[in-house]
Parts: sequence; C-alpha cells; structure tokens
Amino acid sequence: MGRFVTIKDIAKKLNISVSTVSRALRDTYDVNQETREKVLAMASELNYRPNFNATGLVNRSSHNLAVILPFVTNYYFSTVITGIQEVAYQQDYNIILHITNDAPERELSIVKNLAVSNLDGLLIAVSSDSDAYTHFQQVIDAGVPIVFFDRVPDAIHTSKVMQDDYNGAFEAVEHLIEKGYRKIAHIAGPEGLGFTQKRKKGYLDALQKHGLPVKEEWIVHSGFAQENGQADAAILFSRKDRPDAIFAANDRKAIGAMITLKEQGIKIGKQVGVIGFTNDPAATIVSPTLSTIAEPAFEIGKKSCELLLKHIGKRNFIPEEVILPGTLIERESTRR
Repeated sequence: MGRFVTIKDIAKKLNISVSTVSRALRDTYDVNQETREKVLAMASELNYRPNFNATGLVNRSSHNLAVILPFVTNYYFSTVITGIQEVAYQQDYNIILHITNDAPERELSIVKNLAVSNLDGLLIAVSSDSDAYTHFQQVIDAGVPIVFFDRVPDAIHTSKVMQDDYNGAFEAVEHLIEKGYRKIAHIAGPEGLGFTQKRKKGYLDALQKHGLPVKEEWIVHSGFAQENGQADAAILFSRKDRPDAIFAANDRKAIGAMITLKEQGIKIGKQVGVIGFTNDPAATIVSPTLSTIAEPAFEIGKKSCELLLKHIGKRNFIPEEVILPGTLIERESTRR
C-alpha cells in the first residue's frame, strides 16, 4: 500500500460504517462481539496502526523522536547520536533508538512497526542495501516528518544532512599525489551506497586531474569492517602490478589494510601510503598513525536534529540539503 491504512479502509472492506469501526476499535459497550472480532481481524490483516493525530488530538505532541541507525558501536555514529541528543534534550525531546545492524530486512521491520502515533519525527541513516523507501514515504505521508543523515536515499523529498564525500575523497587522493605516490588504489564501501559512489568519484577525478592511471583492478568494493580492509589489501597485493598507495573509504578499512601490509613486510608510508576517512580515535593509536579525512559527525547530528525540529514546528517547512566539509589530517601513514 502506498499510504497508511485508515479506519475508512476497514469500514469499506467490511461494508459497515466508519463510526462502527471506530467504536469497535475503542471497545465501546454498544458494539456486539462478532462485529468487534471482524473489525479487529481486518485491522490486523491490513496492518492498521491507530493514528492519534486523526482522532481530534491534533495538537498532541509526544515529544519523542526516533533515530534509526545501522550501527551504534562505531565511533562515527555514536558521535552523531551525541550531537542529536544535545539538541533534542535542550528542547525537551526524548530519543528512541533503533539499530538495524545494517540489515535491510531489520530496517524494514522497524519502520513497519513504528508506533507513528507516538512519534513527533524520525532521524534516519539507511542501511547499505535498504529498500524501505516506500515505507519511509508512508511515514511522511502519515504526517510524521523525517530527516535523513549520512546515508540518504535520493528518491525521497525531505531534508538531508551529509558530509562532503566527494571533496573529502578528492582531497585525500590529492594529498597522496602531493606526497609522491603515483599508483593509487581505492578500497571502497558497498557499491550500492550513494556516498560510496561519491567517494569513488572524488578518487577518480583526482587521478584524472593529475593524469594518473585509473585501473579497475585497483578498485575493490566490500563492507566497512577492519576485516574487509584486510581482505581488500590482500587482493591488491597478491597481484603482480601492485599499487604504492591506498585510499580507504573509512578508517577501519584503512587499519585493516595496514595490518595486511605489515604482515607482508611492507613499510607503511615509506613504501606504500595509506589514507582513511572518518578520523576514528583508532587512527591516532595505530602505528604508524593514520592520515585521514575527519568527518564532522557531531555537527551532522546537531544539524539533523535542528532541521527535524523545524519540520515538526512548521508542517510546510521547505526541505534543506546540508553538506558539511571534512578536514584533512596528515599523520605518519602518508609520510615517505
């Protein structure tokens, strides 16, 4: 269904009046048991959720915001949440947190089962292979505003807050080139994600600008974990034509790549440069320390929540797309 089910839909299906459905759902004394059971069965079949906004309680505010995230254990998302909370708590809003573990089926089930009547708005970073877009649209159509951050679907017209993936990647690769590296590989995120594509485009455009070769076999797509980075680097360095630098889609992958290089006795920096993207605290702990593009995670959280509160306060608020710049941090992993 393209929208949320209303009591009108139930009434139409059962060929009874809307007021009878309403009374059956409220369990009033003047509806017989058989009718009530029919109504409840149909409500369940149609996946009906009571919408308190439609029952004359239009000005009622729950002061609850839901946040849907792929992960809570990684530094980036935990920092985003801190930014969200700062704004929410100042305005007396509660946060209800849902974690998808980057699984699209879990994301879909969370969105389907949201108690929308008990929410004023949603903040969402979608999972890697998300196909819940029609469900997000249904939530918006039901009058609950959504703001997307970090991982955003292009298809939905609402406010979005992102970091500048393209320019961050461009700057990372240009930094490697300035340091004298010429054969630059890219260990990328999952291919379907918008920001994977933007970081890859930044990588390709920087190579093109400096007249350096683009080799398909030097681009490896996989997940975001450290193990993925290890495996990606193992693929790159099992071949005859080896790169002399790696731009990783995030710091965890970069650190994974560094582990593989160390295992192969390759000197990081001197022989092969490595740069990441995030500025995870681990970047300063690993040896050698990791050069990276610092993402404005805290600001992304704050800005997302501020925009959501504007949507909540003003139903016809015009959606905004906000792109926040990252910052290049040079450390030992790109020093020859």
